[in-house]
Amino acid sequence: MSTAAFAATIPRASSTAPHRSSAYTPQASQPRPNTTDDYERWYTEASPSNRMLLSLRSEIDSEISWALDRLCRLCNNEQFLLRAIPGLTDALFEWPVWYVEVGSAQLTPPATLFSLPPEWDRKRRHALESLFILRNAAINEPNAQELSQHRRTRPLILLALHYIPPTTDANSEFIMYIIEILQAISPTLILPPPDAPNLANPMSPLRDIAGKSTNRSLIVAALTTLNLLLSNPANVVHLTEDSPALDAAVRYLPLFSDKALVEASMNYLYAHLSHPPMTKAFLLHPRMPGTLRVLVSLLLSEQVEETVALDISGSVQTVPAQTVAVKDHELTHEEMDRLVGLSEPQRCYEWMRTMFLAKPEGELTQVDFWNLYKDAFTPYQDRYQLLVASDVIKNVNLVFPQAQAMVLPGPPQRFVVRGVDRRKDRSAFEQLRCRWDTSPCDAGPFGTTSELYEHVLFQHINPYEGTHVPCQWASCPHPPLEKAHMRGHVLTHLPNAEPPPRDMYQTTLITLPSPNYPYPMTDPTTRPPPPPRSTTISYKRPIVDPSSAALTALLCIRVLFRASFASSDAAPRADEDHFGFPGIVEETEDSESAKQISAGNEQEREGQRRGRKAFISVRNLMEGVRLRDEALMGWITEMVDAGITGTT
Repeated sequence: MSTAAFAATIPRASSTAPHRSSAYTPQASQPRPNTTDDYERWYTEASPSNRMLLSLRSEIDSEISWALDRLCRLCNNEQFLLRAIPGLTDALFEWPVWYVEVGSAQLTPPATLFSLPPEWDRKRRHALESLFILRNAAINEPNAQELSQHRRTRPLILLALHYIPPTTDANSEFIMYIIEILQAISPTLILPPPDAPNLANPMSPLRDIAGKSTNRSLIVAALTTLNLLLSNPANVVHLTEDSPALDAAVRYLPLFSDKALVEASMNYLYAHLSHPPMTKAFLLHPRMPGTLRVLVSLLLSEQVEETVALDISGSVQTVPAQTVAVKDHELTHEEMDRLVGLSEPQRCYEWMRTMFLAKPEGELTQVDFWNLYKDAFTPYQDRYQLLVASDVIKNVNLVFPQAQAMVLPGPPQRFVVRGVDRRKDRSAFEQLRCRWDTSPCDAGPFGTTSELYEHVLFQHINPYEGTHVPCQWASCPHPPLEKAHMRGHVLTHLPNAEPPPRDMYQTTLITLPSPNYPYPMTDPTTRPPPPPRSTTISYKRPIVDPSSAALTALLCIRVLFRASFASSDAAPRADEDHFGFPGIVEETEDSESAKQISAGNEQEREGQRRGRKAFISVRNLMEGVRLRDEALMGWITEMVDAGITGTT
């Protein structure tokens, strides 16, 4: 059959619109549900005569383009299975294999300087589209398993990685699809041993791409694939201390804004450090201290915190700075002169009205009541006879009808007068009251300092007979002075005429040490310090859990910490310098192997010293790390404490 006749037998849909009906309906008696997007059933018919499969093998560019276009649409579907169409996988491998064996050599940079010949351009597009379909299909696990077992998958991947340099856009796209297919099959892929031929191992080209390529997408894909391959314990033998991928991962870690690149670099670094020999070797890497600082900085950059204010203030008792003194009323000179001129019992009545007031809940003992009366008028008993105690107590009911004398049962019995109370005098704190104690001074309190000074000067100092006047202000121990000097000395006892200005934020209240502490007091300097008025603790706490990149960074830090602070002391040896274990027979070692072991131990100790030094240098930075999880925060606390111990 000619090519034109073959093409005429293939029902096709427009490249822009699907078929709505068709005269050809195979197996119409047993219709199958259409599980694709909106195309007829025969495009995905599970038979070797599938129309798309026949088009792929027709060697007609237009038919191949049509089939690849349909498959590019269909492969983005979880129900698309390669094995459902027998022979489809082999057909899709034809053009990628051609590109690896022939096309990449023809499409060199000099050849692509100008527009490609149409034939080459079509073949290159067929290869890229075929590989794109395989790459999209490999995302589905059954397709990935199908590709991992296919005979052409591994040879295609190895040849492409080893022989196609990603120097052009087409090659870079092709290598990208190859690496992503390798990612899909890598969980079950066991690499050949390191001494196998280089062409049989994809590790070397992947390391070179990660370490030397300038294409970000290829770098991310290569690092991700290396991480997947090395996560398999059977492949850890391919880890090397001087891998270009390790240098690339360390180099790209500070690019915090590029999340995908940082995460790929972080995952590869963790896969590298998960192998203990590589961890010990990395402690000797020149970039190890900087890498540790970058890892801690990544934790800090990922933190999302809120400020919490905790008020721990206790109860505070305050009083006004200008205290109003409340004390029992005492008879003034004017009141006493008025009462002395009266006769009994009128004097007793007036005395009660002056000294007491009616108060239903008030109470005084009868003895105190009588003593107040007796003490007030005993100096004048030569002029008037005092009333006896019983008469004084009886007179209370005459002055205050609601008051009465009573006996409260005991024991002991209490004789009280209920219904009256002492009259109270309220006055400001007596800063401006005279305290000259030569004789009881009843003057004041005065309104100003100048008035108080004039009182002391004219009432106490000037009238004093003698040249030297003793200072009798309260308990002043100063020796006697001349009157002229005493006038200046007494100013030291008086308050300032103009007190210092008060700050606008200064309160007018005084804080007391306890609610019942006495105020005012004679010596305020002996008062215990009061509790703070307002005590608020402000601290920050994380509100979200760390991202996956931050958790991986924490794991890397933890691995380096355990390797740096682990004990490297070797077990005791049974020789003349060490205490050995009884019953253990040591193998004899030649001097050369002993030197190698000693050198290895010395390198480990040097790595541990460098690691501890690096952790000490980042201790202050690590103190700012806060994590929601208590267990993970415990790691941070342990490492910070170890850094403090190391400094001491």
